[in-house]
Amino acid sequence: MNEIRVRIAPSPTGYLHVGTAHTALYNWFFARKNGGKFILRIEDTDIERSTKDMVDIIIESLKWLGIDWDEGPYFQSERYDQYREAANILEKKGYLYRCYCNKEEIEKRRDKIISEGKAWKYDRHCLNLTEEQRERYEREGRPFALRFKVPDGITIFSDGLHSEIKRDNSEIEDFVVVRSNGHPTYNFAVVIDDSSMHISHIMRGEDHISNTPKQILIYKALNLEVPKFIHLPLILGEDRSKLSKRKGTVAVTDYRDMGYLPDAFVNFLALLGWSPAGEKEILSREELIDHFSIEALSKKSAIFDKKKLLWINAEYIKHMDAEKLYKYIKPLWEKANFDLSLFDHNTLMRVIDLIKERARLLTDFVDSGYYFFREFDNYDEKGVNKHFLNDYSVNYLTMLLGEIEKLDKYSPDVIENIYRKIVEERNISAGKLIHPTRLALTGKTIGPSLFHLMEFVGKNRTLDRIRKAIDFINREND
Repeated sequence: MNEIRVRIAPSPTGYLHVGTAHTALYNWFFARKNGGKFILRIEDTDIERSTKDMVDIIIESLKWLGIDWDEGPYFQSERYDQYREAANILEKKGYLYRCYCNKEEIEKRRDKIISEGKAWKYDRHCLNLTEEQRERYEREGRPFALRFKVPDGITIFSDGLHSEIKRDNSEIEDFVVVRSNGHPTYNFAVVIDDSSMHISHIMRGEDHISNTPKQILIYKALNLEVPKFIHLPLILGEDRSKLSKRKGTVAVTDYRDMGYLPDAFVNFLALLGWSPAGEKEILSREELIDHFSIEALSKKSAIFDKKKLLWINAEYIKHMDAEKLYKYIKPLWEKANFDLSLFDHNTLMRVIDLIKERARLLTDFVDSGYYFFREFDNYDEKGVNKHFLNDYSVNYLTMLLGEIEKLDKYSPDVIENIYRKIVEERNISAGKLIHPTRLALTGKTIGPSLFHLMEFVGKNRTLDRIRKAIDFINREND
């Protein structure tokens, strides 16, 4: 295998898990850095649980992440002829034997062994059948699975991250490669697929280490070249347990919908278990590819730190050009029924620049932007108690109202001068005027630069909202 060929092979029984996305990224980096090929394969042999909708979502998730593939998607469900052919070869060579045991029979023998305090593995009951017994089962039409007859000895392989790994074959039971319904098992299908697709490196989660000796036995039985294995540590939740749906969000599409940028999410995932040289943490896709190396990967599990993810996303938003941000924000604004026609395109870009300094998620452009586009009726409750329900807010807002009404020019510097004037004349702290104004204009206690905000809201809407706030305060105080 002179060419580097790697793959990702998700199962369409659920959404694209962030752990699978993490593995896909490392494979993709490795292929792109070394001029290799990245292959997408859909492992859909679980007919009952696999759905086309999940296939579509997996592909949609990979595209959102910006992970493209050179070949595929290939579907295991379209490759049954190859699995049957390989199984026939192995059975003829004596590597497979027919197992007529049903589930109940196996469970009964297993429970007996366990009750005796012994460890269970398949007892080769059907390997030791007499010819007469086999013929009777065949005449009865009894369903059978095909089991691999594990040879004596030790299976050794060199892992790109964990060095040499050994497994005594006596610890491996005669595993099923073809079920009684004719469907191949994972360990069998994956070998046939990886070999026929000329996969050179198999980079996957370390939870597959236990499967690797079984797969190597199949490679050798079929006289196939064994690829190189790299088993990656699993990603853990913040409680140090395996990242799972029960304990948090694990679907890639959920993070997209929460308002994360794809480049920020890729940057975050890339750093889970890998530390590029230097202290720089915000890295472009090109930099990630250029710096990536298997040798630099950690052997320890990484923690999915949501605060770190949020910080990285905020950094991307803060430094992204408004025009580029707009393609992500516009659909969100339209979904929220914001009237974008209130502003010309250049003004919309200025609104984005104003909001993005404090934004951490794309959804913040909706939460912190609605007051630019439409009116509102609710005020932050804590803000009301602190900044409205006091003995000064109505007076100061009334003063501000009178000063703004006089203005011919309505710009941030002119507005700021009004505030300075009132603060100096009344000898009050700026906060006593700024905080009630912000709450009146936005319904919130935090937000972008107040004077620029007032410019975008416009003189007339600013006056209307201040009057509305004064009426609200007077009603609350009655």
